[in-house]
Amino acid sequence: MALRRLGLSSSSPCSNFLLRSLSLQLHPHRSFSSGEQTLTIETSVPFIAHRCEPPSRTVETTPSELLSFFKDMSLMRRMEIAADSLYKAKLIRGFCHLYDGQEAVAVGMEAAITKKDCIITAYRDHCIYLGRGGTLVEAFAELMGRRAGCSKGKGGSMHFYKKDSGFYGGHGIVGAQVPLGCGLAFAQKYQKDNTVTFSMYGDGAANQGQIFEALNMAALWDLPAILVCENNHYGMGTAEWRAAKSPAYYKRGDYVPGLKVDGMDALAVKQACKFAKEHALQNGPLILEMDTYRYHGHSMSDPGSTYRTRDEISGVRQERDPIERIRKLILSHDIATAADLKSIEKDFRKQVDEAIAQAKESSMPEPSELFTNVYVKGYGVEAFGADRKEVRAILP
Repeated sequence: MALRRLGLSSSSPCSNFLLRSLSLQLHPHRSFSSGEQTLTIETSVPFIAHRCEPPSRTVETTPSELLSFFKDMSLMRRMEIAADSLYKAKLIRGFCHLYDGQEAVAVGMEAAITKKDCIITAYRDHCIYLGRGGTLVEAFAELMGRRAGCSKGKGGSMHFYKKDSGFYGGHGIVGAQVPLGCGLAFAQKYQKDNTVTFSMYGDGAANQGQIFEALNMAALWDLPAILVCENNHYGMGTAEWRAAKSPAYYKRGDYVPGLKVDGMDALAVKQACKFAKEHALQNGPLILEMDTYRYHGHSMSDPGSTYRTRDEISGVRQERDPIERIRKLILSHDIATAADLKSIEKDFRKQVDEAIAQAKESSMPEPSELFTNVYVKGYGVEAFGADRKEVRAILP
């Protein structure tokens, strides 16, 4: 609800308290309340379907959901921009793959499912983790290899994890998460819990043989598996048309239905994921191709401007940016003022700075942590002695 509808100005103490209260964490997407206005909005472009009837372009939403989309994506964007700075300051080491530009995929997907549904992804995983209910402190601590991180500082950028919210991690081996995701879907069908698994991968991974093998098994067994190709058009530094004879990734399953979605439109992603979940529970696997774009390079070691022009990047920012698209909807429906939204973004910058400071206070993992979470509890290998060369093993 706009602050002015509450009789508050964006500069009043009460409004500042309200804004801060609303933006402390990512907002759970609830079912529409009977008392809230329902808005009907058409997606930016039509869905393109393969072997299925596409969902309607008309999406129902509410003012509170649009505000939550704006807040969630803005917080994700601010986190990734801060991660860029931390990496350049050498506080984040190793690999680091940023998600800015692709936030609508994470946010729209969460709006259509529950935390009982599973998500598994590749190494561009920070924002997916945040969408699953993770905190900024846990995210930054993990990025900096600290004990307060979501993987106890041992996973780093590529290996965020939150099992209690159905997030089965980021994975560093290209495409390897898809067979694992189909395994999760197998368990869901076996347990008859009426949930699905979203296995996310990039256009660069779409040519991996293991994806086709896993999809074949999922189709044979009618698993509730949804394969999500986040097509940002550049597998590392290679344009999709140079790497794929057929870059229509939603058709790649051939015998499996597919849907091409504007991955820069959070409402389109929401509609597509809702459709995909219903389909997968009744008919088995489906492929979603999210047409999206990353603003940074493939990783922090990639400037991102040697294989594409700066004009191309700025053009996408101006015409398709997912946050600006939601901002325009909020303003056009008088849900909030431009000043309200600026105040929210300002508050997020402060929250991110505070989370970074708190994460820095966390200590590094003890060396003994190298030997934990490798084997089932009670089994494994331990090193002893002053020079750590004496090894004792207990195996099944």
